[in-house]
Amino acid sequence: MVYHNLKALIKGIRACKTVADERALIKQESAAIRSSVKEEDSYARHNNVAKLLYIHMLGSEAHFGQMECLKLVASPRFADKRLGYLGIMLLLDESQEVLTLVTNSLKNDMNHSNMYAVGLALCTFADIASEEMSRDLANEIEKLLGSSNTYIRKKAALCALRVVRKVPDLADHFIAKAKNLLADRNHGVLLTAITLVTEMCQIDPACLEEFRNAVPLLVRHLKSLVTTGYSPEHDVSGITDPFLQVKILRLLRLLGKGDEKASETMNDILAQVATNTDSTKNVGNSILYETVMTVLEIEADSGLRVMAINILGKFLSNRDNNIRYVALNTLNRVVSIDTNAVQRHRNIILDCLRDGDISIRRRALELSYALIDEKTVRLLIRELLAFLEVADDEFKLGMTTQICLAAERYAPTKRWHIDTVLRVLKLAGNFVREEILSAFVRLVAHTPELQAYTASKLYTSLCSDISQESLTLAATWVLGEYSDILLENGLVSEDQPKPVTDKELVDLLLSILDSPYANHLTRQFVFAAVTKVASRPMTSAAQQERIQNLLLSYTTSPELEIQQRAVEFASLFNLGETRVGVLERMPPPELKATVLGVVSENKPVGPLQASKDVDLIGDEIPSGVPSTGVNGHAAGGPSNEDLLRDIFGSSTPSASPSSTAPAQPPRSTVQDILGLFDSSPAPSLVTSPPPQQPVQPNAPLLQSIQAASPLQLQQPPTQPRLVAYPAYDQNELRITLTPQASPTRPGVVDILVRFQVTGASAATGMNFQAAVPKSQQLQMHPMSNPEVQPGATETQRMRVQAPVGSQIRLRLRISYTLAGRVIQDQVDFNGFPPGLTGGS
Repeated sequence: MVYHNLKALIKGIRACKTVADERALIKQESAAIRSSVKEEDSYARHNNVAKLLYIHMLGSEAHFGQMECLKLVASPRFADKRLGYLGIMLLLDESQEVLTLVTNSLKNDMNHSNMYAVGLALCTFADIASEEMSRDLANEIEKLLGSSNTYIRKKAALCALRVVRKVPDLADHFIAKAKNLLADRNHGVLLTAITLVTEMCQIDPACLEEFRNAVPLLVRHLKSLVTTGYSPEHDVSGITDPFLQVKILRLLRLLGKGDEKASETMNDILAQVATNTDSTKNVGNSILYETVMTVLEIEADSGLRVMAINILGKFLSNRDNNIRYVALNTLNRVVSIDTNAVQRHRNIILDCLRDGDISIRRRALELSYALIDEKTVRLLIRELLAFLEVADDEFKLGMTTQICLAAERYAPTKRWHIDTVLRVLKLAGNFVREEILSAFVRLVAHTPELQAYTASKLYTSLCSDISQESLTLAATWVLGEYSDILLENGLVSEDQPKPVTDKELVDLLLSILDSPYANHLTRQFVFAAVTKVASRPMTSAAQQERIQNLLLSYTTSPELEIQQRAVEFASLFNLGETRVGVLERMPPPELKATVLGVVSENKPVGPLQASKDVDLIGDEIPSGVPSTGVNGHAAGGPSNEDLLRDIFGSSTPSASPSSTAPAQPPRSTVQDILGLFDSSPAPSLVTSPPPQQPVQPNAPLLQSIQAASPLQLQQPPTQPRLVAYPAYDQNELRITLTPQASPTRPGVVDILVRFQVTGASAATGMNFQAAVPKSQQLQMHPMSNPEVQPGATETQRMRVQAPVGSQIRLRLRISYTLAGRVIQDQVDFNGFPPGLTGGS
């Protein structure tokens, strides 16, 4: 059945009961249209194109009707032209060769006597014009900009906008005409003209000087809009043409930026707009927002800036969440310009921390950080700590970092600083970065007058809660390092000092080992702490023997790191006076500002909780006792090797990644003794670690010395060589994997993924996924940039935890867009060398 017109076709398609029936009907009608095209019937052509456009809207192919659209455009009838141009806009785009045939028709219709025919040609040009077509018809567009008809001038301005975007070199052709259009009294023409001028100024900064003379004219237009009474033609919610007002304000912002003369000209009208615009409706708020943005970007008076910030402060009291979000976002950008003006709205900003909308809480939190200074640190930190207590987990990492950094920078007293960090550890101890804990340790070590107070507070906190990992780590280190102070002075933080016995202290530390929250890191800390407690003179012989028996019980632990520490620490009990020297209180490390990379609220912390570059603090805190290895670097922070050098007073800088043999650091007697217990040099990434001689827990020290290689005692470990293994090299994308094994944690391998484009097009929307066998665990960090530009290298970090001695196998899934083409691929990778996870 053939349908003779569009109405009948629509009725027939709607009558179809299934999708298959609809497809069959469309296929049948398309075949009939193809047959009808050959008859060259002008009336049938109009019907055929109308039906084809409807079929195209339904998602079916209709490209064979492109030439029919061109024939309709050439028809003298306006109805045919209108349908033909509509078909061209729907069925053609600027990349098709058929478009070159349209250029002549557009040129003819731009000179048509009927203004509506001219309008059709201009609409089509503004929608599909290519770079070549823009060059061919630029002169026609320029001529129509001077037309006496406002309908044509308005559309010609939009066509000029298309030309400027496609061929920026032609912008100077329209400068003179655009200046004339800015003086037009018709709102439609003025709106399009300002849009054209704004685009020209953004594309070519040289145009700014050309149009700065038009600032007084724009000011007059804006003043006329503000002071004009009710105009039914342009009124929107009681405000005259808010769209034009917004466009004028945006152009004034461009023209006034960096120019004092132009800024002075617009100061008065901006103040008038800010005071006379009704803020009870959304339309008025949009104008006020653009006014604020203009004031803050031009060289405005200080009083005008304060008024703009006060407007944003009023936005914060609005019940509309969108308006409050916009205000917070803008205040975040301007707080560095005038902090005092923003400080006046501090209470409202803090109230936003309790808002039900998570995006508003996030922006308010960022703004609160920026408001902290010497005067407001106590108030703001108190509010932030109150919010930390109820905050979502995704906020806690960023909050703990920012609070501790602010306390470090602006703390009025050291005691307040310590109290603040302790409060953070108690509230969100599972979300504290390694660098923050390191800074806290340095603070305690450099504050001898508060060491008894800190030890007391940590002892009390640990008694009440051992579920917060960072609190447990900090307390374990402090109690191990300053146990003699605690035992001598008791709990000085209480109203009535309460004595603490060595048995209570050891009981508390050992309770951590049996806690369900214990992990390999906390156990390492506890071993170091109790070993130090055993060396203090105030510890009884019974507790020393208890600690020694505990260590001996772990010398057969299946966990290699725990076993090695237990063996080495147990051996210390046979050294007599030497043990006291080895385990004496460590000297205060060098004080330095805490350096952090980008703080990500979505990056959880903790060795058992998800992606993390290194263990929290690693071996850095209990470094006054023998260490069995050194953990890797945290992003943006110092390595544990550097911190160990700080602790022992070595001034030798850490080796650079490119060096092959680091310089021999000066060694002290304590370091020579520590060298006896160091593990072997870090193994190469592609070889398994060399076997070590077993050390019996009760063997004499000399046997331990003889079991160690002379090279281990005399030469520093060489820098391991990092090898990049190709994992994917197809579809103009190369992916390599660079593994790095942890010398102290067998089975843990950090992998650096590098993405490079081998062709000339950028790879966008990069999505990289990886999977491992069930016996292994995988943690992934976010990619540095999902867009990989030619010549650039983007990275992503992964960590694989596998059984010792097993082979790491990965299944990689990659998806990205390259030159408009979506590419999805999957590869299996098992190219890492054996022995990467340790073992024999």
